[in-house]
Amino acid sequence: MDMKILCVGDVVGSPGRLVLRETIEEVVPKRGIDCVIVNAENIAGGSGLTAQLYEKLLRYGVDLITLGDHIYRRRDIIPVLETSDRVVRPANYPPGAPGREYAVCETKSGVKVAVVSLMGRLYMKPPSSCAFAAADRVLAKIPQDVKIVVVDMHAEVTSEKVALGWHLDGRVSAMFGTHTHVPTADERVLPKGTAYVTDLGMTGPYDSVLGRDKDRVLSAMRTGVPARFDVAEHDIRLCGVVVTVETTTGRATAIERIRIDSKGDATAT
Repeated sequence: MDMKILCVGDVVGSPGRLVLRETIEEVVPKRGIDCVIVNAENIAGGSGLTAQLYEKLLRYGVDLITLGDHIYRRRDIIPVLETSDRVVRPANYPPGAPGREYAVCETKSGVKVAVVSLMGRLYMKPPSSCAFAAADRVLAKIPQDVKIVVVDMHAEVTSEKVALGWHLDGRVSAMFGTHTHVPTADERVLPKGTAYVTDLGMTGPYDSVLGRDKDRVLSAMRTGVPARFDVAEHDIRLCGVVVTVETTTGRATAIERIRIDSKGDATAT
C-alpha cells in the first residue's frame, strides 16, 4: 500500500499560516494526503514558534512539526518541546537541549511515520555537532515497526544537504532541506529509495526578501542602517513536496514538487 506525505517548507508569519490552512482544508483531501509535516520555525511573526501557534497547527491538521535555528526564540515553546510527541528539535543540538530527537505519529490508516530534525554546521548558529553522526544515532533508536522516516536538514549550505541525502539513501523514506526559503528543482528518488530535495522553499509572502518587507531589507542592505524587517503580506504561496511511500518497506516511489497560491492577501486566523 502506498501513502502520500506532504512536506511543507518554512512557514513565515500569518501569511504562511493562511495558505497552510487553506491547503490542508482543500488540497489535502483532494490529493489524498495521509500525513502533513511542516517546518514551523518562522511561523510566529517571522521567527520562532509559540505554544499558542503550536496548538493552532494541530487544529489545522498538521501531524508533525520540525524547527531549526530559531527553535528557542519564543520561550513559551520550551514546555511544549519537553512534553509534546508531535514536534522535534534538531537531534545534533547539545544533549541537554529541551525537546525530542525524533517524533512518531500514527495516521488515520494506522501507519506510523517518524520525523527527525538536523541542523547544518556551516554558517549556522548556534553551533551544532555532526549531523551525520546524530542521524546514525537517532535512526538506531527509532522502533523497528516504524518503517517510514522523514528527515528535515535545516542548513544554509547545499553541499551539506546533498551529502546527507546520499548518507541516508535507503535508510529513510525522505529527506528534505529547509532554511534558505528558496525552493530547489532537484527533487528525485535516490537509487536506494529515499526521496530527496535540497530545499522545500518558503511558505509565505513571495513579494518580499525571504518573507520580509522588501523595501526595508533593501534600505538596510543599501545604507547599512539597521531596520525592523517586518513580515511581508503579498503573493502568498505554499511550497513543498508530496512524497509517495510504500508503507511495508518505507521506500519512496515518487516525489513531486508543489506550489499552491493563496486565494488572496489576508491574515490567518
